[in-house]
Amino acid sequence: MYDGRTGSTSPFEQTVYLLSTAGRAVDRLLADRLDARGMGPAHQALLSALAQLGPHGRRDLTEHAAATATAATGADSAQALDDLLSAGLVHSMVVQIGGRQEVLTITPAGQAALDVLHDDASAVQGDLLGSLTKGQRAELNSLLRRVCTAAARGAGRRTPSPSPSPSPSGPGWVLTGGQRRRWISE
Repeated sequence: MYDGRTGSTSPFEQTVYLLSTAGRAVDRLLADRLDARGMGPAHQALLSALAQLGPHGRRDLTEHAAATATAATGADSAQALDDLLSAGLVHSMVVQIGGRQEVLTITPAGQAALDVLHDDASAVQGDLLGSLTKGQRAELNSLLRRVCTAAARGAGRRTPSPSPSPSPSGPGWVLTGGQRRRWISE
């Protein structure tokens, strides 16, 4: 276990694994909060997109939400958009700009619902980061922003170099007769 002074000896406590584990936990906690409010990630992605980007065409908005929502498809986003429209959280209007197009905007009720979702996210964050000081939280936020920027640029997509074939002088898997694998420990 990590004691704060030295690195872990477990390969499963590498930073990338810890980030993945933490991300899945956060996704579950946020999904539970969304579910309790009768929403899903696609609903939140649509409301967030309209709040940040302003009025948008239906197709562009659902494609954007599908690309940003966790495990959401275009069909999920289209259904979520219909849900938001029927709940009065999003408003639709038809405009004649280069042809007929449906433009969607967030309503005041939709903005209020999004504010509640942001409050839920803050509560989850407070629970998860409760053991950190204010300075540690700020440092973590800064570091994670840098990691996210690197991820957005495509860092880590390099093709791994082929592993050298294990030799009888070192540990690794070797093929034996009949294409069976056998572990060589030394």
